[in-house]
Order: sequence, then structure tokens, then C-alpha cells
Amino acid sequence: MNLSPLQKARYEYTPKLPGMLRSGIAEICVAEGSETSSVADQEKIRELFPNTYGKKEITFKKGQNTSTPKKQVVGVILSGGQAPGGHNVVCGLYDALKATDKDNVLYGFKNGPSGLIDDDYLIFDDSYIDQYRNTGGFDIIGSGRTKLETQEQFAIAAEVCKKHGITAIVIIGGDDSNTNAAVLAEYFAAHNTGVQVIGCPKTIDGDLKNDDIECSFGFDTATKTYSELIGNIERDANSAKKYWHFVKVMGRSASHVALECALETQPNICLISEEVAAKKMSLSQIADQIADSVEKRAANGMNFGVAIIPEGVVEFVPEFSALIAEINELLAGSKADTFNALPNWKEKYAFIESGLSKESMAVFAILPETIQQQLFLERDPHGNVQVSLIESEKLFSALVKDNLAQRKAAGTYTGKFNPLHHFFGYEGRCAFPSNFDADYCYSLGYNAFMLIQYGYNGYLSKVSNLSKPADEWVAGGMPITKMMNIERRHGEDKPVIRKALVELDGKPFKFFEANRDTWAVETAYTYPGAIQYYGPAAVCDLTTRTLALEKGE
Repeated sequence: MNLSPLQKARYEYTPKLPGMLRSGIAEICVAEGSETSSVADQEKIRELFPNTYGKKEITFKKGQNTSTPKKQVVGVILSGGQAPGGHNVVCGLYDALKATDKDNVLYGFKNGPSGLIDDDYLIFDDSYIDQYRNTGGFDIIGSGRTKLETQEQFAIAAEVCKKHGITAIVIIGGDDSNTNAAVLAEYFAAHNTGVQVIGCPKTIDGDLKNDDIECSFGFDTATKTYSELIGNIERDANSAKKYWHFVKVMGRSASHVALECALETQPNICLISEEVAAKKMSLSQIADQIADSVEKRAANGMNFGVAIIPEGVVEFVPEFSALIAEINELLAGSKADTFNALPNWKEKYAFIESGLSKESMAVFAILPETIQQQLFLERDPHGNVQVSLIESEKLFSALVKDNLAQRKAAGTYTGKFNPLHHFFGYEGRCAFPSNFDADYCYSLGYNAFMLIQYGYNGYLSKVSNLSKPADEWVAGGMPITKMMNIERRHGEDKPVIRKALVELDGKPFKFFEANRDTWAVETAYTYPGAIQYYGPAAVCDLTTRTLALEKGE
């Protein structure tokens, strides 16, 4: 294998563990907390999870290990989209497992949860695992988005585990994946399989968090990667002084990524989807807000700027959500075939105009034609508009351009507006993990094995106090059911982990809100630069601005 100098050096990096996990496996004991309840819909969740609901939160401490020794055969699954640090979760799990008993075995089920159903796996050994330490990506075993949710799947999973003598499954994933982990854990308990299920919190979107889970892994590295690129663009904009850059960043259901990047780089504009929804902002109001910044900066001779756009923002605009709902109804069933059979866009436009309400048609009419057509691209499996395909960065720059043209005609704006567009998503999902993510992920994996050794089932590996140095981190576990509520999904009530949206009364947003009017007019850019792996801890182990502000630091 050809290795870059950085890759060689990262192989040699030793991740830092929380202090209580450094004592050695034999000197780690458990302190149990109080019983838990779900975040909402307690009676319904209790009814659905009679064997795993209400369990106690636990913390690991230094002390005599009181677990019952037995050979552990563990399976691990990477589920959902990639996030930096996933390899280190597997490495931490492997190292703890082997440190306890060299005869313990770790199975890696390939390409996500389907690997467990298809019995497609590899068995890890030192030489294989060492190739992936402190590296980005999920290519160690691959990932996938198969959901474990049917009784048939659960029965097959139980048989596969029985076949290999597997005692526990670790599922590394986001909110949906860990919801599946909770349901699988309940099935295994109800059927007395003896197989435990442990989850690990992963998502670069940052929406798997709460009072217990301070940060999902991958968020630190991904936002640092995007912030470096945005900082580079800001420097270029301030050098060329002639372009407005519209940068879309990942974050379909929450704006944590956009907010963190704004805190890191201080752009002129950053939209926060949750605020758009709370204020019931229209597309025109958003365009007006951005155009105000363009006009004020132009008046000061600055015909350039940077705007950050969350990936899913259009879904939070009430009038746009209503439009999407009407389009979904307009093309329901066989009506989609009728629409698709029309020979040209003119006839399709007439079909749309005849089927939408006056209010939704008014919204549709102001959209650029390219965006209009994107709303009628290939549907998702449920026949709905794939909002993620909408180029919202181009949508808002086009709306701003029209807004500025009106201002120019009115004589209030005389500047120049030359937009450029970027989408930063995949660039951050498999980056070399930062020291924080390398340490955090290794700790999550190591900690997951401790939960297995002590017999816990349906728990999420939990490492907290993350704004402090790693030796002050606190390791433990929490029942996954504590994070769950009932939501309507595809016409049915489903137990799911509640997504964490940006809190508009939270300290990170409040800091942004207090400064954004200044940033909108002035050139107050900050340039984070590349992720640093070697050097002073104050630089290399720096946490996110979001976490620092949340912890009052």
C-alpha cells in the first residue's frame, strides 16, 4: 500500500482515553445512576420496550472490575452516512476486547446492517485493524442504509448471531440507526437470545445530541474541514473583491453544521433553518435580508461577500413546505405518468398551474426555472419531491439577483452582484479525523466494550465533559429509550430518537445573533486554516465553537 507521510504518522498516533478508562480493564467498575424515562410519550415507549425501558444510566469509575468473565464474540456494524472517526470506534472496541482476553473475537459485518442479515462478514486481526487506525472513511467494512425493523429481519439476525456464537452487536450510526439498535435490543431481550446491542452516536449533522450526548462523532472534523474551505473562500473574496459566494453545507434536518461554520468563519450571511421556521419567513423575506447585506456592503465599496446556506433550509420555509405538499399531491399515483408524458416544459408548466393553489403558484412562479424543474425530478420511493436535490444556494442567489434588480430600478442600489456557488458535503465525511474525533471515537469504542462486559443491553456508549482535556472526560452509558419519542412516519406512529435542532435560545445561536448584523456589513472574516494534528494542545485538541459556547468557555 502506498502511504502519504501524514497517513504514516497518523498510524502512530495513540488516541487519548478518559481518565477512568486508562486504569486497565481489571480496574474499571460501574456506578449506577437513577432510572430513566423517555423524552416524551413515556407510556407508549414503555409499552413498546418492556424489557429495555427505564434502565439506569451508568458511569465507569476506577475500581475493582466486578463483571463476570466470559469469552466475548462481538459483531460491529457501520450504519448510514460516513463520518470521520468511525474507524477509531472499531479500533477502540477491538483493543478493549483483546485487552480483556486475547481469545475474544470481533466480527465486522460488511456494508451496513445488511451484512448481518446476509451473514457477510470478516474477522478482525491485528494486521488488518492496524491499517485503519486514525484514518477517515468507513472502508474498513463499508456502510449501508438498510433498516433493521421487521420481525423477519430480527429473527434472521438472531440466527446469524447464534451461528457464530455472537454475544453482542455494536451499531455505529445516527438517530435512525440507533433507533434500530434499540428495537433490535428489545427483540433480543424478549426472545432470550443472550445477545446484547450497544449503539455509538455518529453523524456529522450534529443532530444526535442532548443533555447526555454532548456531541456526535464526526461533527468536529467535518465542520473544521468545511470551515477551512469557507475561510479560504473568504480570503479569496477579500482579495478579488468582486464575487458573492453562496456556500451550501450539509445539514438536512438541522443547521448545526451551518451555525458552527459561521461561528468559525464569521461570514456576512448565515441562514439558520430553525429560525426561518420559527419566524415563518418567506422566500422573499430571506432574499430581502441577504440583499440588504449586499446593498450595504456595496455602498461601502465592497461588492463581495460570503453566505452560508444549510442544505435543508427550504423545507423550513412555510410557504415552500406548502408548495412541496401540493406538488406531492399533484403528482400522486397515475397523475405522475400523465405529467411525465407531456412533451415539453411549457405544457408541464400549464399542468402545474392548473393544479396548484393560487398561493402556492405565486411561490412557484418566483422560482428560477432551473429550480422549478428540480422540483419535478425523480421522486423518492414514497413518490415525494426529493428536496435534497434542490440547489438552494442557486435558488437564493437568483432571488437576491432579482431583488437587487428591483432596487437598482428604484435607484437605491448601484453596486455589482456576481454570485458563485459551492456545496460542501462529501468533502468532510471521510476526512482524516481531528485529534478530538480520533480520541472521542476511540473512547466510544473502548467504552462500548465495557458496556458489553458488564452485561448492558439497549445502551448508547456515552462519553461526556468533552470540552475539557481527554483525561477529564467521563465514560458511561445511557439507555437508548431515554432519547425516544413517537413520531408519524409514512402514515404510522413509530418510536424514534428525537432529532436535536438548533436551539434559538441556546448560547451558540445567541452569540451568532449578537454579532451577525456587524458581520453582514463589515468584513470580519476569520480564517481557521487546516486541521492541525501536531503541535500545542490548545491548537490541536481545540473543540468546536458550538461545544465551547454551550459549556460557557
